[in-house]
Amino acid sequence: MIRHMDKLLLLSFIPLSVCQVLADDWPQWRGPTRDGVWRETGLVEKFAEEQLPIKWRVKIGAGYSGPTVANGRVYVMDRQTDPEQMERVVCVDAETGVKIWTHEYKCPYVGIGYTAGPRASVTINDGLAYSMGAMGNLFCLDAKMGAVVWSNDLNAEYQIQVRDKDANRMPIWGMACSPLIYNDLVILQIGAKDASVIALDKKTGKEVWRALSDPGQYSSPVLTKQAGKDVLICWTGASIAGLAPQNGEVYWQQEFLPKNMPIGCASPVILKDRLFLTSFYDGSLMLRLLPDQTNVEQVWKIVGASERDTKALHSIISTPLMIGDYVYGVDSYGELRCLNAETGERIWEDLTAVPKARWSTIHFVQNGDQIWMFNERGELIISKLTSQGFQEIGRAKLIEPTTDQLRDRGGVCWSHPAFAMRSVFARNDNELLRADLSSK
Repeated sequence: MIRHMDKLLLLSFIPLSVCQVLADDWPQWRGPTRDGVWRETGLVEKFAEEQLPIKWRVKIGAGYSGPTVANGRVYVMDRQTDPEQMERVVCVDAETGVKIWTHEYKCPYVGIGYTAGPRASVTINDGLAYSMGAMGNLFCLDAKMGAVVWSNDLNAEYQIQVRDKDANRMPIWGMACSPLIYNDLVILQIGAKDASVIALDKKTGKEVWRALSDPGQYSSPVLTKQAGKDVLICWTGASIAGLAPQNGEVYWQQEFLPKNMPIGCASPVILKDRLFLTSFYDGSLMLRLLPDQTNVEQVWKIVGASERDTKALHSIISTPLMIGDYVYGVDSYGELRCLNAETGERIWEDLTAVPKARWSTIHFVQNGDQIWMFNERGELIISKLTSQGFQEIGRAKLIEPTTDQLRDRGGVCWSHPAFAMRSVFARNDNELLRADLSSK
């Protein structure tokens, strides 16, 4: 991708790669280009058994943090509670699963719902590992040895959890933004007053800029190109905004106020000039990125009467896909849906990909014309999604649901897996594992 960047920059709208990596790495949230696209070839076309063969397993603690893979190593965060509350960054060998190093620090959870563990994925860039904990503990670690390069207690430094007339600005489920690297900056959504989004020097941790006064929520920012400029797309607890990533200048801001509570977990989804957002209570919003100026216009906004009586798409944990003129995603109770991207009209609904339940989840990864789906029952599905419907090619068990993340329905698997080295890397509340997906 890097070799063709000069050609790609001629296009009006493209997702930007924010980490220079090997093609078979998964070094950050949702992959090399932060868009849920897996570009490896030589993969299995169907599953031979009902259970995927596991290459290795390693015991870890609970957490929502999805694994990342870079330079032959796997990184993940978890939480320990005995004998005291601690968060950890764990690094293991990608070939063997042998633990290489662990960085741990005391971290009592205060005022956080769903206390299973850290939410954000570890970002790997230029030999450094950036981790964000649920209480706002930000670390820059040496990716090989685990030594601390610098650290910031964002909760304390920016008074995120201090109550004032604006009330507690930390989201009730804690800090969830996976760090994003842009040139020499590490960018985060933290929701602090007058510092909803911040950029720090990636080598020192010193603040470079701050922007917006919106309350925070859980979505991680993404980068795109608009009107010849790099644009940082941030979905906060009150709006969706386009910022200049080098200095925090606000190019545009579209109000998207929650009617109940900030609950945007999905990443913003971009395809050409379309920008799509979806929330559990607040339905769907489609914006158009204008081609000749850094601004947007609303195409449509659709919200149902309630979390059960929904229209368009009311997703919570799953980030949808846009393919061509269609949006594919999971509704509030696990309904797999296809929408017309231009109008928001529902084209079809399918109830076979994941059992119906409140917040039922599927993580989507696109590989060529196939969609790899990891559902909350720990199943991996090879599929095709078109306007004609959901076509299941194969399904196999990958990992067991566990109950720290959610005790209902016998537990869930809500952490996004990593796809690298022709394998899938997944975790639950007890273990991290690797399963081979190569065609041999």
